[in-house]
Amino acid sequence: MAGIKKPHLNSGSAIVSAHQQITMAASTSPLLLLALLLLPALMAAASLPALPLSTASRWIVGADGRRVKLACANWASHLEPAAAEGLARRGVSDIAARVAAMGFNCVRLTWPTYLATNATLASLPLRWSLERLGMLESVAGVRVNNPALLDLPLVDVFREVVSSLASKGIMVILDNQMTTPGWCCSRTDGNGFFGDVYFDPDEWLKGLSAMATMFNNTKYVVGMSLRNELRGPKQNVSLWYRYMQMGAEAVHAANPNVLVILSGLDFDNTLSFLFKEKVNLSFSGKLVYEQHWYGFSDGGNWESQNQNDACGMVVDFIWAKGLFLLQQGWSLFFSEFGFDMSGTHIGDNRYLTCFLSVAAEMDLDWSIWALQGSYYIREGTLAYDESYGLLSWDWCTARNPSFIKRINSLQSPFQGPGLPNSQEPYNIIFHPQSGLCVLARSSKLLELGPCDESNAWNYTSAYELVVKSTGQCVQAKSVGKNAKLGTDCSKPSSKWHLISNSKMHVSAELTKNGTRVCLDASPDGAIRTNQCKCLSVDPACDPESQWFKVILSSRDIPGGDSILQLPSLGPWPPTSLSS
Repeated sequence: MAGIKKPHLNSGSAIVSAHQQITMAASTSPLLLLALLLLPALMAAASLPALPLSTASRWIVGADGRRVKLACANWASHLEPAAAEGLARRGVSDIAARVAAMGFNCVRLTWPTYLATNATLASLPLRWSLERLGMLESVAGVRVNNPALLDLPLVDVFREVVSSLASKGIMVILDNQMTTPGWCCSRTDGNGFFGDVYFDPDEWLKGLSAMATMFNNTKYVVGMSLRNELRGPKQNVSLWYRYMQMGAEAVHAANPNVLVILSGLDFDNTLSFLFKEKVNLSFSGKLVYEQHWYGFSDGGNWESQNQNDACGMVVDFIWAKGLFLLQQGWSLFFSEFGFDMSGTHIGDNRYLTCFLSVAAEMDLDWSIWALQGSYYIREGTLAYDESYGLLSWDWCTARNPSFIKRINSLQSPFQGPGLPNSQEPYNIIFHPQSGLCVLARSSKLLELGPCDESNAWNYTSAYELVVKSTGQCVQAKSVGKNAKLGTDCSKPSSKWHLISNSKMHVSAELTKNGTRVCLDASPDGAIRTNQCKCLSVDPACDPESQWFKVILSSRDIPGGDSILQLPSLGPWPPTSLSS
């Protein structure tokens, strides 16, 4: 009998294979049955990062120095009830399990300052918090779905939410969203900047210290975001440096384990003032900056402008506003991005594909707005439906299952310290419209498939796309035909240039007539060469099937030697099975 295969870290099929082999033997060996029962726990433990987290140049890393990529969802807990949304819809443990099942490894959990500084609010039972707002239906829902939470003080409800996430292996970033409980944000809500009517710097510092202290011994609380979306007429750079540095020092003094995350100005759309002058802190290895990127605030005319032109312009804008920090060697967390999950908003759909291309190319840490499918109350409306929510209004299902599949390849790192090929990275060809990568099969045809199964490509200085293991390169044959692999890489049909303002059209010239063609993903996943479309001008044309990003990866190569080492289960086969 063959031995148990050691699965690749990112290979679900290999894990299943090991599971099946143990299952076949379990009926004749109690030890193997025990191994079968323990295998899910072993696999889960193997995927958890070594905590606490810190920074190494632009990377967030675990205690073992390996890259830990933040792939998070925002869970609101800062509105008027001052409790995590959804507790009237589903059990808190069930919600945490759904977060894990969708592939997210962390939650950015929001909180209002008063939860930490106002004893009256903090001690208010959840039942009373809902009843005072007239939400008797929500009280009934919590009684059914979370009876143990109904009469707990709000601060203890918050602790229980953190505990439930930790029990599922979900890291938590605590985000100070507002001072007073309520929807965020507007320029005139009194919560925008230091000195506003509801934003007393001393109370804010007190709240940060209290919250950091509260979770000082909770290892899954890995970071604290000091304040969400600073804004309003009082915002200025000098006060930003003064108070954000004070806030960072206060958090670190109370809880030196957590990452300290600093937001920018203008609704966290700009960190450009950091280009020349960084913050001055007494500690190192814990500082992360955060930036937000939405289609409605990134300066793009997504519905009225050619999509290549819009994406190219917006990426330059985002780079100047904060993305440059990565190049300077600082950690940057895109703590909010989001879109209308119905898929009917043209501008949002276009923005999203552009964002995903950058998220892949720069291997960003990110958090999507939002987990919640609905709110107890938002801006005066009961049971408000969150169109940006990952979950449906009733919190039962994913609102947009195709997006969950699309984001999957970006939930684990492509690059960074400790990856199997970090010393010798290679290229992969990412298709942001689908979230898949270009694979070269044995038939020499190209098709889309999971990025974990991607070949190791080399995009050469001579503009050739070469499979490193074979030396074969991508060739264009004719318009409408499949792109293929070949050995003659000297012709124009094997020279692939990145054109258009998005730099995502991968284009070559046909040898016979000089016609310029672009790689194009067909609906069936085959990679063909078609005439390049939507390069400029036309705002109605959709180029996304022809958008590809050639990015760096240090992931394990399928069939390579970098594998997850399972704890020893003893000799295989056992003596009782080998006779």
